[in-house]
Amino acid sequence: MAFSVIKKPQAVVDSSVVKLQKTTPLSTEYLESLGFVWHTDSDESSYISDELVLLTEQEAEAYYKATNELYDMYVEAAEHVVENNLFHEIGIPFNLVEAIEESWENDVHWHLYGRFDLAGGLDGKPIKLLEFNADTPTALFETAIVQWAILKQNNMEESSQFNATYEALIDNFKRLVTLEEDVSNFEEKYDGWNFLFTSVKGNSEEENTVRLLQHIANEAGYNTEFAYIDDIEFDSEEGIFYNDTNYELWFKLIPWEDIALEESDLAMLLANIIKNQKAIIFNPAYTLLFQSKGLLKILWDLYPNHPLLLESSFEPLEGQKQVKKPFFGREGGNVSILDENASELESVDGDYANHKMLYQAYTELNTDANGDSYQAGVFYAYEACGLGFRKGGKILDNMSKFVGHIVS
Repeated sequence: MAFSVIKKPQAVVDSSVVKLQKTTPLSTEYLESLGFVWHTDSDESSYISDELVLLTEQEAEAYYKATNELYDMYVEAAEHVVENNLFHEIGIPFNLVEAIEESWENDVHWHLYGRFDLAGGLDGKPIKLLEFNADTPTALFETAIVQWAILKQNNMEESSQFNATYEALIDNFKRLVTLEEDVSNFEEKYDGWNFLFTSVKGNSEEENTVRLLQHIANEAGYNTEFAYIDDIEFDSEEGIFYNDTNYELWFKLIPWEDIALEESDLAMLLANIIKNQKAIIFNPAYTLLFQSKGLLKILWDLYPNHPLLLESSFEPLEGQKQVKKPFFGREGGNVSILDENASELESVDGDYANHKMLYQAYTELNTDANGDSYQAGVFYAYEACGLGFRKGGKILDNMSKFVGHIVS
């Protein structure tokens, strides 16, 4: 990992833990010119913080190393699930098991990108894994584009970040063809395959994130098109079609678990398309193994007391403060903090109360002088490639703020 280090940060605000640097906010007009339209929360406050987290080169390097190590551990844990048929234990819907097995066994099903959520990492606080958003991670636009723009617009050194997300995705798109680290031979191996990018209609955040990925794929050298999910035709024998064009590669920002639980016919079609080798889908079906918070318990079984892990169980932990969270929840929905007697201290409502639950040992997030909590998010695309932060309460929900960073 390489980046420039800024020498003279301006207007640094010291806090007991998180050090922050004030910036001039980006205007809504400028953000919208970038395609970033979800800049204002429902309470009319800005979603993008006007401060940057200030961290050292050593702290950035530690996030990089921890994320790479965690990914390797996830691969081992997923292999353990597949070999021992533990799909039910971690909440995998039965109608996706075959698709997961098919995609896991064939190297062409390449993991494009994901985001690790981590506690700690600042002011000497140890890094701890909270979860891995491996299938449809959010905050990609914010991490890859917006926080870079903050530095540029504030006349700061643009490379003074742990943030090569955009470039890493270009290379990883090429690896879908080369299937190896070296991407220099992409052009000679690429055979003009069509690549379709998809989101649901009516969600501007998801659509523009998909269009950003489409733009990156274009830059990598693919022929691409965008379509809403309702406008696509699926045929288990022939593949994926849009406007009478067959697409060998398909990216969907639609969670695999939602497809399995809410669109069972589509789940069956996609399983057959994968089995019949009529299309390659991104992110692959096996990323649902990574996405399941049930895998955190498998990780703890395989790597007990690992310094990057928190104790995790399918049953309440005895005698310690802990977090209860659904296997496939999002944005803090139905997450609870429990005391040593498993009594609820704090919780967030959501749509996932009927999901299986994981119990994970509680760890304090880094906080600033106002008591706001900071959670690191590190994107992974073949390797750890970009860092951003979310700021909020003890449970980060859909009202948390995105905070960029600068390495000093």
